[in-house]
Parts: sequence; structure tokens; C-alpha cells
Amino acid sequence: MTTTFKFARTAMLAAPLALAAGMASAGGLAAPVETVAPTPMPAPAPVMRRGTDWSGFYLGGQLGYGEVTVSALDDEDFNGAIYGVHAGYMYDLGALVLGAEVDYDLTGIEGDDIGVLGSAEVDDVLRVKARVGYDAGAFLPYVTGGVVRANLSGTDGDVADLTAEGDFYGLGVAYKFSDSILMGGEVLQHKFYEGDDGVQGLGIRATTATARVSFQF
Repeated sequence: MTTTFKFARTAMLAAPLALAAGMASAGGLAAPVETVAPTPMPAPAPVMRRGTDWSGFYLGGQLGYGEVTVSALDDEDFNGAIYGVHAGYMYDLGALVLGAEVDYDLTGIEGDDIGVLGSAEVDDVLRVKARVGYDAGAFLPYVTGGVVRANLSGTDGDVADLTAEGDFYGLGVAYKFSDSILMGGEVLQHKFYEGDDGVQGLGIRATTATARVSFQF
């Protein structure tokens, strides 16, 4: 009886120890918990300017229509075709594009009974321009202005050939058809207030509208 009691007591003490040892062993064999590293966020892409580089020299030609009004003769006007060449340079500052240009036109503008000129025609027109444009991608709308000189011919013997000088302003747009080809147009308003004696006091004004093609390099 005593031996049985001792055995039972030993078993009761050993059971908790065995259970604890088993739990400790199971914990040691358990797979370690993996820690997932956070996914790195990609860096934001740089913001690119939605524009076109307009910087560079260019040259080309223009073709259009011109009308001359003489206010001293009850706003009598005469008109005709104009055609010529131009050359300039543009510098792209980002949103703004600055430029300078020289253009030269021959004309078919002519009319009858133009005051002291009699029958008259505009032989040629030379302009020196400054312009400021807005870089709108493939399009470049701009304002322009500068000085102008025109040579006129008349049938009156005393003032057969005259030179008129003045200024002008206007609007234009260029379209970048390719890296080297520009297409566009201009509308210009001119006022002549200086020149030979036969021109002064006549109040000569002119409007021109041209289509333009340029090669940029």
C-alpha cells in the first residue's frame, strides 16, 4: 500500500513537469514569425514643361494681301498682293519666347488718283520687328511691333518717287510643323507719319495679312 502510494505521488509530480517540458520544446520548434518590410514608394516623376523649344535662327517667306488707306483723301484706299522674305531669331525663356526679325516685301498694291501721287503704287516695304510670344507647345501665339519704311511710286512729275516711314503693331501665330519647319500667319497695322514732303499730312495707313513658312536651324 505504501509502495503504491509513493508511485502515485511520484506520477502526479512528474506529469506537470513533463507537460511543461513538452510545451517548452514545442515553442522552440515553432517557425519564427517573419516581419514583412514595407514596400518602398516610387519617387514622383519630375514634372516636365509642356512646351516646345523655339530657340534658334529662322528664315523663310511670306505671301498675302495689303490695303493702304489715305485719310486726307476721304479714306480712299488701294490694295494688292504682297510677297517677300524674312529672317529672325527666337529665344525660349520657358513660358515666354522673345524674338527679333527683319522682313522685306515687294507688293502689287496700286491705285488711281492718290492725291499728289496721281496713280500710285507701293514698290516695297521693309520692317524691323520685336515680338513676344507664349509657348503653347506646338503653337506660338505672339504680339509684334516695330518700325517700317515703304517706297512708293506716283505718276505726278514732282513726287514720282517717295519714301514713307512709320511704325506698326500686330498679332501672329506660328505652328511647329516639324523640328525645322514653321508655318503661320500675321496681321499687321501700319501708320506712316514721316518721310518725303509729299507723304506728310496724307494720313497713310496700311493693313497687311500674310501666310508664312520658315525654316529653323
